Amino acid sequence: MIRSILQERAVRAHERGRRLVAPMMGFPGVDLIGGSIKLAQQNFGVHFRAVKALADRFAPDLVFPLMDLSVEANALGRYTVFPKDDSATVVRDAFRFEDLDALKAVNVAFDGRVLGYIETVKMMSVGLPGDMLKGAYLIGPYTLAALLLGADDAAVASIEDPRRLHALCDFAAETIQEYGRLLISAGADVIAVLEPSAVMLGPRQFGEFSASYVKDIVAGFKYSDVAVLYHTCGNTMHLIDRMAASGAVGLSLDAPETGVDLVRVARTLPPDILVMGNISPTAVMLRAAPAGVERAVAALLADMRDVPNFILSTGCDLPQETPPANIEAFMRAGRAEPRPAR
Repeated sequence: MIRSILQERAVRAHERGRRLVAPMMGFPGVDLIGGSIKLAQQNFGVHFRAVKALADRFAPDLVFPLMDLSVEANALGRYTVFPKDDSATVVRDAFRFEDLDALKAVNVAFDGRVLGYIETVKMMSVGLPGDMLKGAYLIGPYTLAALLLGADDAAVASIEDPRRLHALCDFAAETIQEYGRLLISAGADVIAVLEPSAVMLGPRQFGEFSASYVKDIVAGFKYSDVAVLYHTCGNTMHLIDRMAASGAVGLSLDAPETGVDLVRVARTLPPDILVMGNISPTAVMLRAAPAGVERAVAALLADMRDVPNFILSTGCDLPQETPPANIEAFMRAGRAEPRPAR
């Protein structure tokens, strides 16, 4: 089996008795450079400076830009607001399935914010250390459909109008693939597909309206070297089998307080699928003291000691106000006392 660069790095790290340490962080970089989230999400030079500040200070094995769930929906013309100190948000707006024909004429490759994120990844690929993996984000197909249609209406359609919801998810997957190919060309080594809205679905609907389309997206990237991660917020314990069947090289999972048991997940996954997570972004990284962060990381590493396909990360993107001392504690604990691989 051909492994992605992320799988190869994870295996080699484990053989050396350590782990890849890859917190999902973007927003704290804004504070490091004294900027604003709005500016970083709309100015790729500022965005890169924020990512570079994180890379320079904390030296993670994998670094991501700011997590932004609005990019693709905004590129399709959906009403989006841009707070100064919060991530851009797509506001509920009227949508009819009949609007889909008009959306198909929109080429997201010409959208200014899409191009800004592509330029950010280009700058990451040439401006960060060569041995540091460069990540990027794509919205998930069901979550994009839910932003277009409305979260409640999408959930209802998954039961009452599956044919037309499939048409919307199919369009969403094509849009996501188009954007993803541009990110890969820009130099992304790893792409995380973000499906927060899909956690409200039951296992059958999740498989039908999320995992099957993520599988198509992964297949569309098969001739590139990119590693695709599948990230879903909340308690995904009932969805792990569907997520694993998507073809993604790894699952990025939320914090324990949501109900995620990472050890149990690891026991059910094939050894070639990475499991990534899951220190709490708020309860630990934001609110604990550095010593508490170190204890939480040490406990997770101990629990996952016998799991070779594990990458240490956070359950989701860190809040902007996360203390840098806590990120330093996370990195320090993640790389402490190398252990011989079993």
